[in-house]
Amino acid sequence: MLQISPEKIAHIIIRAREYDSGVNPWAHSGGRRQHGVRSELHDFIANLNEDEQASLVAVMWIGRDSFDPEELEEAIETARAERTTPTEDYLMGEPRLADLLEAGLDALGISPEDAEDDLSRPV
Repeated sequence: MLQISPEKIAHIIIRAREYDSGVNPWAHSGGRRQHGVRSELHDFIANLNEDEQASLVAVMWIGRDSFDPEELEEAIETARAERTTPTEDYLMGEPRLADLLEAGLDALGISPEDAEDDLSRPV
């Protein structure tokens, strides 16, 4: 069972898309906005608890086809056991992070679009 909300994953997907490939429609000269998005994404992942981080890595691995959706629990346990670098550094080193997280959510039967829509609804 995922120990991170789909909305948190959707937030990461949105920020990762802004950051990916250094392309950001809001980037100012010198890339200050780009640096801000990177810092915010890095800090957001760093501030997740260990269970959330392990689940996030597992979703990315499922999206990458390293694990099947039925192996979610095994993927989470593997993420916990094999962690050698900070999760935020590991995930931000993945150039297709947003795509892999979306694919992982889809494989788990969770709509990334619905989760992203939930982020934009007023509380």
